Amino acid sequence: RQALEEMRGLYERNQADVSEAKSGRTDLIFLIRFRHCCLLRNQRCILAYLYDRLLRIRALRWEYGSVLPNTIQFHMSAEEVEWFNRYKKSLATYMRSVGGEEGLDLTQDIKPPKSLYIEVRCLRDYGEFEIDDGTTVLLKKNSQHFLPRWKCEQLIRQGVLEHILS
Repeated sequence: RQALEEMRGLYERNQADVSEAKSGRTDLIFLIRFRHCCLLRNQRCILAYLYDRLLRIRALRWEYGSVLPNTIQFHMSAEEVEWFNRYKKSLATYMRSVGGEEGLDLTQDIKPPKSLYIEVRCLRDYGEFEIDDGTTVLLKKNSQHFLPRWKCEQLIRQGVLEHILS
């Protein structure tokens, strides 16, 4: 805000000096050019600041998901919240367009997994669970299984399975 106020003041003084320079005062031309350079510098600084905020808001989508906590949203302007929502919709549209029928959730694994299979413990009776190769696994309470990571992540989020960390 301070930079914008400074820019407004510089612009108004330049406008006044330009009208005087047109009437014959050539000694003001250097001052007008100097103020113009100050305006351009402030403009570059403001644009760099806004671009940095934009990158941070984009990173929030990948870190927190599609819903931001209120503590973070409180510090955003209405335009930034609107940009976040448009980015969120654009990313969702893209993820649905790739990866076949179900789409591809790019936000699921930010870092590549160390292994494609994980060891899980069943926290409650679930019943039969079919894996892509056609085998079925009976998920009973307290049973442990070695399953493909991507197939059981949804069940982990639902609280049916628990990832056993060795």
